[in-house]
Amino acid sequence: MLKLKEIKDSFLHLLYPHVCAGCSSDLLNEESFLCIHCMATLPETNFAPHAGNPAEKIFSGRLRLENGMAGFYFNKESLMQRLIHQFKYKGNKELGLQLGRLLGKYIVQSNRFKVDALIPLPLFPVKERKRGYNQATVLCDGMAEVMKVPVLKNTITRPQHTETQTKKGRVERWLNMEGKFILQNSITIANKHVLLVDDVVTTGATLEACGIEILKAENTKLSIATLCIAS
Repeated sequence: MLKLKEIKDSFLHLLYPHVCAGCSSDLLNEESFLCIHCMATLPETNFAPHAGNPAEKIFSGRLRLENGMAGFYFNKESLMQRLIHQFKYKGNKELGLQLGRLLGKYIVQSNRFKVDALIPLPLFPVKERKRGYNQATVLCDGMAEVMKVPVLKNTITRPQHTETQTKKGRVERWLNMEGKFILQNSITIANKHVLLVDDVVTTGATLEACGIEILKAENTKLSIATLCIAS
């Protein structure tokens, strides 16, 4: 009976290979999308427990922020770039959920982020429909499992299309994002501490523009968390 199960499992593995999203190894737990080696080599920042960390400093003097953090360093041609590409463009939502749970764990362990809700940075609707989902929402869903707080998905929207930020400088990025977010239901976040979430922070212009709109709600406190920080 055991042998038949092993044959069946082997056959299913050939049809639907479950391999590491980082290195394509098949030596990984069934419930994980990362092997032990890739898990051990994730470039953790250890920012979460520390006030004034580099992710937080990005918004200094620009945004009224309670706390900020980023879970990992992001470099081109790196493990984190491969992982973000997998769950952002290749439909690997389960990997995104796993990374979200990791980010949530760091936040809980830091004991600094006493938030009431998570807000994913919204995507332009056409882009979200084309991709199938918002990667920031996927991260939030994973984080919520660990943090035990709700995810508010429609509190703020992004109705206008914006040009890609990739080749723009800091000032150009800000001008490109100015007025592109709309707070739809301020009552849902009034008198609450919310955590705005995205996948990668570079200059912070997009998160800043969204954060300014969030802070229009009455007596709302804002913190920011991203999976990665560009380095």
